[in-house]
Order: sequence, then C-alpha cells, then structure tokens
Amino acid sequence: MRSRLLGLGAAVLVALSPAVPTASAAPATPSTTRAPSDFVALSDVDPTILQEIRYFTPHNFTGDPVDGYRAPMCILTREAAEGLHRAQLQFLLQGYSLKVYDCYRPQRAVNDFVAWAKRLDDQRMKAEFYTGVDKSNLFRDGYIAEQSGHSRGSTMDLTLVRLPARPTPPYVRGQRLVDCTAPQAKRFGDNSIDMGTGFDCFNTLAWPLDSRVQGQQLRNRVLLLNGLVQQGFAPYPYEWWHFTYKPERFPNIYFDFPVARSSLRR
Repeated sequence: MRSRLLGLGAAVLVALSPAVPTASAAPATPSTTRAPSDFVALSDVDPTILQEIRYFTPHNFTGDPVDGYRAPMCILTREAAEGLHRAQLQFLLQGYSLKVYDCYRPQRAVNDFVAWAKRLDDQRMKAEFYTGVDKSNLFRDGYIAEQSGHSRGSTMDLTLVRLPARPTPPYVRGQRLVDCTAPQAKRFGDNSIDMGTGFDCFNTLAWPLDSRVQGQQLRNRVLLLNGLVQQGFAPYPYEWWHFTYKPERFPNIYFDFPVARSSLRR
C-alpha cells in the first residue's frame, strides 16, 4: 500500500507540471454556435464509455438543468477523446468502464453557475452537495469561478463503474437529499465504484489525497488516477473526478458553443 500511495503522489506532481502548448493553441475569438473541427463527440470515438451528463439534468448543485446543455452528450477535443479511448481499453481489461459526468462546458454554463452562486437564498441542493460550506463563500473557497478549464475542451469529470454496469436510479425533483460525504450505501445511488464522496461534492474529502480516504476508497481513486495519468491526463488536486488532457489543444480559449450534436462540424 505504501508504494502505491507514493506512486499516487508522484503521479499528481508529474501530471500537474506545466505543459508546452501546441502550435495550434493561438488565441482566437470562439464561436458561440459552432465548434472548431478539433472537437468531437466522445461517443463517436468510443461508444463504450458511459455517459451521465449531470448538468443536462436537475441533479446538480444548482437544482436545475444548466444553460448551454442542449443534449446529454460529452464533447471534447479529439486528442482528449482519444486519450479516454486508450484509457478505456485498459480499464475494460480490468472489468471496469469509464463514466463521464461532464466534458466540454460552454461559458454560458459557467455564467449560469456564477449567477446561481450569487442567489444566496437558493439552497435547494445544499443537503447533498455543500452541507459544510456557506454559500456566500463559494467564490472565496474556489468552488465557483468566472472561468473554467472545461470550456477549453480538454477537461472532463469522470469515474469508474464496475462491469456489468447496473443502472443509476433516476433522480426525482424534491426527493430527499443525502450528504455527498455519507457512506456510499446511503448517498445517491450512483453506479460508480466507491470514491469516498459523490460527484461535485463541495468538501475537502473530495481532494484526491485527503488523508481521511483510506482502504478501498483510496485504492479506487488510485486506480482511476493511474489509468488516466498513463494516457496523458493531469489530475486536479481538489477533485478526484477532474482531469485534463495535456498538452491542451486550446489552453487560452474559453468556448461558448452549446453542448449539442449540431455544434459539431460534419
């Protein structure tokens, strides 16, 4: 176990090292309707990767479908999608599948998050996603920001599901919410393997290297992290589910075309 923990720490340090931008990453004015040809639907690259696009649904920290998500689909730069495909091939051999919660995120969705964070009276989803955080501190604590790496197209939120995958129960508006840090058997019935918290959990327990995460939960995080780092993905030190393919195709551009098949060029 000690050697695996050391490997995890080394992977985080290496993966977070600065990357050299590609030649095609010059700043440009992004379209608000169509994606550049570099973007693809993940399902066209690897249809075996599961998709549960939470922001298309009301089951997210805002309590409503998020602006800009017109279809429950994952869009990424081609390099990022191909990296996930390579990782998926290895995970399938071990009896797991990747599942994405979010991929490319338009700037209008980020603006929607910002507007929600300023509505301090809207606490509908607090009992699941941010029980220990004062909503007035979401900007200060870094949970909400005015720009997101997701809008550049090479960042995604994802987990692992043991095969054969059991279905995730549907979320019903108004159902009783359970703290995202609760034991897996009590929180929302996501079919993910146990990572110690649910997705989008605004809590330090979601940090990949939080010392309170031990045993099988830690081994699951190590499995996900090592499999992705080997294929060129860098983890984010404050969310176990968040990874970015490096080097990014568009390191300086925040796109705003909607998440929809019609945004992609044929």
